[in-house]
Amino acid sequence: STVPVGTAAAIAPQVEAAGASLAWNPEFLREGFAVADTLTPDRLVYGVRAGDDASVALLDRVYSTTLASGTPRIVTDFATAELVKVSANAFLATKISFINAMAEIAEVTGANVTTLADAIGHDTRIGRRFLNAGVGFGGGCLPKDIRAFQARADELGVGHALEFLDHVDQINQRRRARVVELALAALDDQGSRDATVAVLGLAFKPNSDDVRDSPAVDVAVALAREGVRVVATDPQAQRSAARKAPAVTIAPTVEEAIKAASVVLVLTEWPEYRDLDPAALAPLTPARVVIDGRNCLDADRWRAAGWTYRGLGRS
Repeated sequence: STVPVGTAAAIAPQVEAAGASLAWNPEFLREGFAVADTLTPDRLVYGVRAGDDASVALLDRVYSTTLASGTPRIVTDFATAELVKVSANAFLATKISFINAMAEIAEVTGANVTTLADAIGHDTRIGRRFLNAGVGFGGGCLPKDIRAFQARADELGVGHALEFLDHVDQINQRRRARVVELALAALDDQGSRDATVAVLGLAFKPNSDDVRDSPAVDVAVALAREGVRVVATDPQAQRSAARKAPAVTIAPTVEEAIKAASVVLVLTEWPEYRDLDPAALAPLTPARVVIDGRNCLDADRWRAAGWTYRGLGRS
């Protein structure tokens, strides 16, 4: 897990006083892919005291198979090793919020943020990963880490260096509010907020049942507070979401969730939601309005099936 930079230096004397050595070996595990990331990591980082060859040799033996496959190995000091993980998370959060900021511009200019992301993603200096505009990031790592990183920078007297992360956080929160606005506007267009909104996806990301700081759950709860009846479903997160959002009705299937719904929100990009057949679902909801909070649906296919489609940052 992520710890404040300076932790290793603080505890190393206690470890060394006990006759041992401290090596700081950060993990870079993605939720839902922890085993694969353990076996085939992008890189290995060792944080050790200068001249601590014994700790390096020990870690090399631990990771011998991984190193033999060509995985890069970086040997550095404690502080750098601690900063690697939190810096990586801060950069990923910044990249996501950057494309969501572009989505805000696209929405008022008529541009298409998905095409924009494709275009700039071809630049090898930028890359396409983590350039998916939508309802934003959540979970137990990125939101917590960027806020903790800012707090630690303040403690170190260099808070100004990470002021931009506050804007990253604000952009991320605005995307959740934007989905709520779009859903309420769609209900107003239909003449009543005394209606049902279906939410497809509750986990903060696919391949997980984690609803910590989930944008989907936040949107569902916000709509329920507006007096909207919210019926939600998720392949894995139904039980955890029910505990976190008791005002939201949980449905076991997509079909039951969207039955008679005035608006359908897709808020987690599960493969089974990307592959839904809009023509088969159309008879279940006469309003046929879908808001794609992850820009993961085929807009042309849904429109051809008679749906009013709205994606974030897409005209």
